[in-house]
Amino acid sequence: MNRPTGTDGTESSTLRDEVPWSESLTSYDRQHFKIYLRILDACADNASIEEMADLILGIDPALEPVRASNAVRSHIDRANWIVTTGYKELFAAE
Repeated sequence: MNRPTGTDGTESSTLRDEVPWSESLTSYDRQHFKIYLRILDACADNASIEEMADLILGIDPALEPVRASNAVRSHIDRANWIVTTGYKELFAAE
């Protein structure tokens, strides 16, 4: 499902509940890089899934707990992939 992004007014209006997966960086990844950084920062600060869903993804975890949890988990997984593997594409010669 596509919907507006979190409460910070991030420019994209196509934040998905489940991140499209690929073994290379996608246009979705490039468009939502700021979201991934915010998710990683929130994880480092021990933010809860509920906090990340509400403040970063714009999903009310009280109203949609399963959706909120799944969406956050999907974005955490992709953000972790980017910092462990996908970053190589960011620094590859163009």
